[in-house]
Amino acid sequence: MTEPRPVADTAAVPVPGEARAVPPPLTKKERMGIDRTSMPEQDATERATNFKEVNLGLTEQLAILEAQRCLECPKPYCVDGCPVAVNIPRFIRLLRDGDLHAAAESLMDDNALPCVTGRVCPQESQCEGVCLRAKTGKSVAIGSLERYVADWAQAHLDQLPVAHPAPNGKKVAIIGSGPAGLTAAGELAKKGYDVTIFEAFHAPGGVLIYGIPEFRLPKDIVQAEVDRLIDQGVKIEANAIIGKTYTLPELRERFDAMFIAVGAGLPVFMNVPGENFKGVYSANEYLTRVNLMGAWNADSDTPVLHGQRVVVVGGGNVAMDAVRTSKRLGASEATIVYRRSHDELPARAEEVHHAEQEGIRFEFLAAPLEVLADEERWVTGIRVQRMELGEPDASGRRKPVPIPGSEFVIDADMVVVAIGTRSNPLLTATAPELEINPWGYIVTDEFGMTSMPGVFAGGDIVRGAATVILAMGDGKRSAASIDAYLRGEWPPAPPAAPEPPARAHATPAAAATA
Repeated sequence: MTEPRPVADTAAVPVPGEARAVPPPLTKKERMGIDRTSMPEQDATERATNFKEVNLGLTEQLAILEAQRCLECPKPYCVDGCPVAVNIPRFIRLLRDGDLHAAAESLMDDNALPCVTGRVCPQESQCEGVCLRAKTGKSVAIGSLERYVADWAQAHLDQLPVAHPAPNGKKVAIIGSGPAGLTAAGELAKKGYDVTIFEAFHAPGGVLIYGIPEFRLPKDIVQAEVDRLIDQGVKIEANAIIGKTYTLPELRERFDAMFIAVGAGLPVFMNVPGENFKGVYSANEYLTRVNLMGAWNADSDTPVLHGQRVVVVGGGNVAMDAVRTSKRLGASEATIVYRRSHDELPARAEEVHHAEQEGIRFEFLAAPLEVLADEERWVTGIRVQRMELGEPDASGRRKPVPIPGSEFVIDADMVVVAIGTRSNPLLTATAPELEINPWGYIVTDEFGMTSMPGVFAGGDIVRGAATVILAMGDGKRSAASIDAYLRGEWPPAPPAAPEPPARAHATPAAAATA
């Protein structure tokens, strides 16, 4: 099992039963007077040359200070803003009161992957986006507090209970070990189901392990979360490609229910001349080679180009991951080409800010027309065209419109395309009875069930490329549906429509993986 990652100031945290000084309760006015804490991070110049984690985590003192900022609202909109419905006020209150064991148990009971979501969840557009404190200032740093408690829990697992419910005799197959699959596995294991995850790659974790770089989400963090699920009885079969190793109907005969969570990992390209030249990567391939296969290491069996002038096309989180990775692999010039302006970037504000600090160049309002190459077909540059913003399109963002005669060339020896992904038809092609929509995504009902009885689906293979936390929300809801289905309580009561939270301010919807 992976050694737990140490947490800042854990030496100051007592063992169960040990007394500790708890700050006296503050008045609402005193809480409102506390400024939001900032997450300590690596120096930008130093971190741009290594793959160590950028954010360093809160100290115990900072975590408790930030926890005191929570107003414990009678109507906790933050919970409504969380796709996995974490009881945020409860774990923050327990942290503030010094009961880290109870805070950890509360958080881990609600969230199967708290160390992950504390790092990559777009809290600014979800729980923090609806925090009432944001109406007159800055929201509570819920994500930072979640990470602190989750890291503390990971470092003190021997002090926390592990659920081992009596087996109920039912078997559930989960296809895909990404955030949706792992979450569903954890929820079902807690209810006594015999859960087996089938993973196509040689290592579990899905996009958490192949898509998100080490400097944002260390691999030992993901492995530790996986190990915790294994300790709860979840089994994982790697190198199992559904559609080749097994078909969906074959697995359906072996299991009482199934959950499909294979993501949407088929890359989308620009459809411009020159995309087949040497030195052009999809972001999927580039990040998988580096993250999962260790291609940054000279001793790795998987090679990867170390471009000196790298252009990444796209503006989402995946684009930021790719361009920041290229910088760490030695690129002297690493450039984002995005067809809209800074204000329309779908990437998390924190990731954009970190990229800017690390010296990433941004070429806004520019759309690729052609990839250029030399006589040996190696990339030499990319020809782009200036754009201007017109009327809003279906996404609500202003549509980019070409400016005639504005073409120019950006010199490059490597181009990474990070403009999105779509569904891979490998699995669905082996199950013609499985209904898919015109874009190849699986169709489900309001409970997550597909057109195949007992087969559920969620995450990107249903909703299209989205975020880690939305996939986890699908996994948690589908696990509840599977439980109801196998207990014969079907159909369950329709899910209640949540009361729409009163957002403190408008925030762009997060797009792209994680």
